[in-house]
Amino acid sequence: MGVDYYEVLKVDKSATDDDLKKSYRRLAMKWHPDKNPNDKKEAEAMFKEISEAYEATCKPSRFTSTSSLLALPQTTRAKKVLSDPQKRAVYDQYGEDGLKDMPPPGSGGGGVGSKGFYPRNAEDIFAEFFGTSPWAFGSSGPGRSTRFQSEGGGGMFGGHSEGMMMKKPPPVESKLPCSLEELYSGSTRKMKISRTVVDSTGRQVPETEILTIEVKPGWKKGTKVTFPDKGNEHPNQLPADLVFVIDEKPHGTFKRDNNDLVMTHKVTLVEAIGGTCVNLRTLDGRELSIQVSDIINPGYELVVAMEGMPIAKESGSAGDLKVKFEVQFPSKLTTEQKAGLKSVLSG
Repeated sequence: MGVDYYEVLKVDKSATDDDLKKSYRRLAMKWHPDKNPNDKKEAEAMFKEISEAYEATCKPSRFTSTSSLLALPQTTRAKKVLSDPQKRAVYDQYGEDGLKDMPPPGSGGGGVGSKGFYPRNAEDIFAEFFGTSPWAFGSSGPGRSTRFQSEGGGGMFGGHSEGMMMKKPPPVESKLPCSLEELYSGSTRKMKISRTVVDSTGRQVPETEILTIEVKPGWKKGTKVTFPDKGNEHPNQLPADLVFVIDEKPHGTFKRDNNDLVMTHKVTLVEAIGGTCVNLRTLDGRELSIQVSDIINPGYELVVAMEGMPIAKESGSAGDLKVKFEVQFPSKLTTEQKAGLKSVLSG
């Protein structure tokens, strides 16, 4: 069957025109060269190919023959084929080879066109889609940049100025409150967000989306989870990143101290002197019974190794559980009880 166009664009066979437009928006923002300064060469090639794909989709009359279509890069061919009902039907039934037998538009029969497809400036297509051009340098008309030139116009990339870049707003941060149990065992959180996006006509429209956050065991308060470009979209600028900042909910038993868990256990004076047992439920639901045979004096602390919080960057490791004690003294004693204590403690 040749190239799987659906796989190239990562869409299902039931994809609509709107699905293809959303694909252009997502891929164009991802591969814009100013967003990929460390891989600019690859980004420039990808951005131009994606722009050609969008141009092909919106300007089907620019293709004068199927043979010129087949000469295009895979992503460009895919979007053109899948957005053209006639070519898509042929592709679904016969595959890529079937396209080779299609006559050029308006010919009424076989034959091959001559001129093929000549996409516009990639930034102009980007500006048309997002409502305005982000650059004005090196222009040959209002809002037109020479960063990307069509074939035959002096190379693919001529006139790039490193000093002019589309602005990106600072990240938008939002707290993500998590229970200590979630931070101990991990959890999956679904966050519904509402934002504005720029549609294909340049208008700002509302959009809702469900984001998935995998909270990892051992994450701490202040850990940040970033979703690139999920902030509001505005013409003439890149969308902001959306950042969720982990916040820790108070717990009824434990307090967190870095990777350790700290708790306070109340004991009577008799238990402090004669020994006691600390029974507790761990954050993952286990029942622990810890025998204390030492005399619990002021400042005494019981340390249980490996019963603290998991250490996120060290698989299999955990902090300690630290048990502090609060000794409850009797409010009053009889004369006989006092005498008995003096006799025992003075011996």
